Amino acid sequence: MTAPLLLGLTGSIGMGKSTTAAMFAQRGVPVWDADAAVHTLYGPGGAAVAPLSRAFPEALDGAAISRDRLKAAIAAEPTALARIEAIVHPLVAAHRAGFIAGAGQSGARLVLLDIPLLFETGAEAMLDGTITVSAPPEVQRARVLARPGMTEAHFAMILGRQIPDATKRARSTWVIETTTPEAAGAAVDRILSDIAAGALG
Repeated sequence: MTAPLLLGLTGSIGMGKSTTAAMFAQRGVPVWDADAAVHTLYGPGGAAVAPLSRAFPEALDGAAISRDRLKAAIAAEPTALARIEAIVHPLVAAHRAGFIAGAGQSGARLVLLDIPLLFETGAEAMLDGTITVSAPPEVQRARVLARPGMTEAHFAMILGRQIPDATKRARSTWVIETTTPEAAGAAVDRILSDIAAGALG
């Protein structure tokens, strides 16, 4: 059995990453979502619940881990984030490996990994190719500020934690412009055609 090719998808907040990931899924590509994996790990029965509740008892909310309570712990204790990452990152990696293995066993030749902080975490080292979704700054800003509860200050804080769009574009195998759904869909089709023609080996 040939292991599937691994294609990473990333993009700054408001650039249309989730919508683009859905386009790949609609075309039959298995999609692993890093945020969804963490949600599963933190939920009832999730693999992160027991170790996190031992390290941060105040984060336990019923049978699940509360992200808001973890954020409060991080704000109160400078070492908390590193301790959380030491627990969660190996569990996320195991979840991802299980997904890739399952997709390979099902005959998938390509798996898309939706990773918001792909370049920030060095995840490109394990990938065969990378995609950055992008849109003009004014489009990004309008999308983000239209979200419930979003403020200029919070938007600025999020951007401050992310590698600039121009840097992501320069480091990616492909860039998908998401200004319109039609343009994004056409770009997805071109990428899949490139890969089918052997662009990733």
